[in-house]
Amino acid sequence: MPTQPDESLGEALALVPSGCSILTCSAGDASTGMLASWVQQAAFEPPMVTVAVKRGRPAVELIDRAGKFTLNLLGEDPGKLFKHFGAGFAPGEPAFEGVAATPTVHGVDLADAVGVLHCRVATRAEAGDHWIYVAAVESGRRQSPGKPYVHIRKNGFSY
Repeated sequence: MPTQPDESLGEALALVPSGCSILTCSAGDASTGMLASWVQQAAFEPPMVTVAVKRGRPAVELIDRAGKFTLNLLGEDPGKLFKHFGAGFAPGEPAFEGVAATPTVHGVDLADAVGVLHCRVATRAEAGDHWIYVAAVESGRRQSPGKPYVHIRKNGFSY
């Protein structure tokens, strides 16, 4: 990586589109949810995804303890869920108050998501200031006919 971020490099990185999901996870009595913008399908057989989670996020400890998580895939109009999950939650802070949510063995399913994927972690790798989780998709479903949200960042050096 350049020692100083280059403006044109940031503009180019920003052109890499991503979807947005709400990653939910639970371990014991603790649960949380967070906005995840770096999610990608990684394999067909078995179906697998990769998810990047910034180091220090409360979700990291829960994912590592439980070895699983849920991806709630956002639709074209994600405003309500963006607003709710965008700022993140401190450890122990209730993340699901005010949203239609159903606890599952993998995390929490959100009724307003267009689809859900229930994932089991296969491995975790270091990636700069993030962890990359590679996970097998154990189950999932489409919940509405809506199209997925596509996110284009303004700068490739920040969310």
